[in-house]
Amino acid sequence: MNFPVYFWLGDWRIHPHVLFESLAYAIAFRLVLRNSRKDTIPPTQRSSVIVGGMVGALLGAKGLVLLQHIDFILQNQQQFLLLLVQGKTIVGALLGGLIGVELTKKLLGIKRSTGDVFVYPLILGTAVGRIGCFLTGLSDRTYGIATTLPWGVDFGDGIYRHPTQIYEIIFLLVLIVFLQVRSRYQREEGDLFKFYLVAYLGFRFLIDFIKPDFHPILGISAIQIACLLGLSYYYRSIAK
Repeated sequence: MNFPVYFWLGDWRIHPHVLFESLAYAIAFRLVLRNSRKDTIPPTQRSSVIVGGMVGALLGAKGLVLLQHIDFILQNQQQFLLLLVQGKTIVGALLGGLIGVELTKKLLGIKRSTGDVFVYPLILGTAVGRIGCFLTGLSDRTYGIATTLPWGVDFGDGIYRHPTQIYEIIFLLVLIVFLQVRSRYQREEGDLFKFYLVAYLGFRFLIDFIKPDFHPILGISAIQIACLLGLSYYYRSIAK
């Protein structure tokens, strides 16, 4: 397999990241709109919450990816500028979206939890997007460190690496099954989102140890620090 793995639509050559990221957004947004019909808050308020979450997600995704690769400012300014334009991170999007939603709810006086309708759209959207990350190869910078394990993948530079994108897809599929089983039991409003976010942030904190990122503080990266901050916010959910 040669990376990036392009797709063809007639004479059009489509980059895998563009294709699967677009599919991820379309799937997630469509599912959010469908799930919001079952919501208990007014449609106008729900729309405001969604917009607040999207703005927060965009700012968080951009801000955290720049912190994650801040070493490029001195080492590779061209790569840093490319990240400024194209870069984004899911952890930053989740935490930024959470902040955006909570601020919007506070402005509107909404007391109820609104996160449950986002859970499955986020999981499926992330899984689809990670397919594009994997097929993009080295330029996406989501691969793992070198490995001698038999399932290591050569993304084009002759080095076999952990396919951390595939690890994440597998984790997300397992998480869907876990949440489906757990949903059969009595739970409070908002618990679904809490369990999802705690599980995902915990996974990302661990998996990022086998990614070749900049680890400036105690051997952890900016994304891992953000994961710890998010986990500390939901410490009550972890303790349950």
